[in-house]
Amino acid sequence: MCGLAGFVDRAGGGGENALRAQVARMTARIAHRGPDDADEWVDAAAGVALGSRRLSIIDLSPAGRQPMVSSDGRLVVVFNGEIYNFAELRAELEARGRSFRGHSDTEVMVEGFAEWGVEPTVRRLIGMFAIALWERDRRRLTLVRDRLGIKPLYWARFGSLVLFGSELKALLAHPGWTPEIDRDAAAAYLRLNYVPTPMSIYRGVRKLEPGRMLVVEPDGEPETRVYWDMRAVAVDGAGHRLEIDDAEALERLEVVLGDAVARRMVADVPLGAFLSGGVDSSTVVALMQAHGSRAVKTFTIGFREPDHDESAHARAVAAHLGTEHTELRAGPDDALEVIPSLPEMFDEPFADSSQIPTFMVSKLTRQHVTVALSGDGGDEVFGGYNRYFWADALNRGAGWAPPVARRAAAALMTALPPGAWDRLFACLPRRLRLPQAGDKVAKLAAVLAAPDVDAMYRLMITHWDRPERLIPGAREPGGVLWDETVRRDLPGLVDRMQFLDTVTYLPDDILTKVDRASMAVSLEARVPCLDHRVVELAWRLPLRMKVRDGEGKWLLRRLLYKHVPRRLIERPKQGFAVPVAEWLRGPLRGWAEELLEPRALTEDDLLDPAPIRQRWAEHLSGRRNWQYQLWGVLMLQAWRRAAANG
Repeated sequence: MCGLAGFVDRAGGGGENALRAQVARMTARIAHRGPDDADEWVDAAAGVALGSRRLSIIDLSPAGRQPMVSSDGRLVVVFNGEIYNFAELRAELEARGRSFRGHSDTEVMVEGFAEWGVEPTVRRLIGMFAIALWERDRRRLTLVRDRLGIKPLYWARFGSLVLFGSELKALLAHPGWTPEIDRDAAAAYLRLNYVPTPMSIYRGVRKLEPGRMLVVEPDGEPETRVYWDMRAVAVDGAGHRLEIDDAEALERLEVVLGDAVARRMVADVPLGAFLSGGVDSSTVVALMQAHGSRAVKTFTIGFREPDHDESAHARAVAAHLGTEHTELRAGPDDALEVIPSLPEMFDEPFADSSQIPTFMVSKLTRQHVTVALSGDGGDEVFGGYNRYFWADALNRGAGWAPPVARRAAAALMTALPPGAWDRLFACLPRRLRLPQAGDKVAKLAAVLAAPDVDAMYRLMITHWDRPERLIPGAREPGGVLWDETVRRDLPGLVDRMQFLDTVTYLPDDILTKVDRASMAVSLEARVPCLDHRVVELAWRLPLRMKVRDGEGKWLLRRLLYKHVPRRLIERPKQGFAVPVAEWLRGPLRGWAEELLEPRALTEDDLLDPAPIRQRWAEHLSGRRNWQYQLWGVLMLQAWRRAAANG
């Protein structure tokens, strides 16, 4: 695992020493991603510099050092990630006459590039990766990002200069460009609470899309190539479901997911797992216990507010499985300590408030291990989000009602404030209670008025509708969420929602959160549910094996119940949430007031303060809960302030 950075300057960027010093400044900004070692490789004549920061996981010796040159001297690579099938690939390469200095996956990969070619090798890799490859003989740069977007990779072209790096801060260390906020990207951010791929918050800087290679020839325009296409996987899987019964499906899933977990347990450093006590993380830990020879080290974070605390559930699962369990309970003071570091950690505005506990549990975990397995991706792959059944039920039920009736129902639902709905649901039996009921009822009321199911889905994932009203002069880009051909290719509503979540929310929110929070403390997080073989199998499963009788992740649950009693798992889906709504009215209010003060909002003429101030007043009064919308603005403001201060 490493952080990478580099550039190609066709106009010439000075001599060897100058190039080396510049790329070293870039990698120094991402030293947290690789605190164990650092090195650079430059070719002054070509104007190329590659740099790496190393977190040693496989082959801790100098033989695993990057940048790494192939044995034939033609190729130079820097690489962030892990290749989990490197042992099999190495055996094949040795059979073809390739020799190896060490036993790192990086060396296997670069020798594969030399033997089989770049794209054929990439197609064979099982893993998570961001790669920069320089072909010395062809003077060609190739950037590669893994299939699901687990590892980040930013790039930009400014005239003759091409920049790339694992995080934006590495690019910011190069003097060859002037950062400028992209107002359109800021508008997209306010809708989603993350900046969607391929944009970044800066004009001209892009994220490489998952499953893509970017090839920069000496005299040509950068060309993007697709080596693995999530859309093709979804369309083919939905159109060619496996004709198998529940027992056979369970057996197949156990084999494929079990292998994915076992491969991710290979490391030359201590290893553990995040455990929330939910379906995904519990399944991963159960399979780790099944495939390992010693107790797994597990880690969880809890909150002192009972409605947001899942630590007791994690503790019960850990006790049943016999893991070596560690937990930490946190409160508002702990969050206040984390919040100032978030803009630097995430590099651009990012407003999933679970970034706070994700960082906390990563910090706790890093005190004991260097690698942690995570259950992230299970909801997208196996159909776990509540919105899948909500939208499906609304589509079938509300479809019978005319728009005027839907609007009337929405008006009735919003007649009570969210707090009243919370109190009503609290009176129900525990199995019928709905976490954050008031928020969910308000969201449901909003989507009832949507003209069609796709607009309904967009409203479900929207924080600020029509965000151009907050950023004068901005024009929100469309992107895949508005692509009408998706409905043609995936006519099933749940299929369509799963696909859209997998290509948007998963890489740009979930995986971004996990990568930045874990790498901020030099912890490698591995996500077996996103092994591409698991994803491809899941898309071929009949839909009833994912969503059945109002229950998501149906088949994954059956696999888990072979290891953990159902009673320890079955409860309303809670998510990794923090009590932001209450904290903004209490211990975080002073911090928020400063960032939402009209003069702060109007700085640089980016934001219109009127709608923001209105929602802040409503939130403070308790009439509405605008925590998600306000958290988005607060993270934008905090990021702007940090960026202005350098």
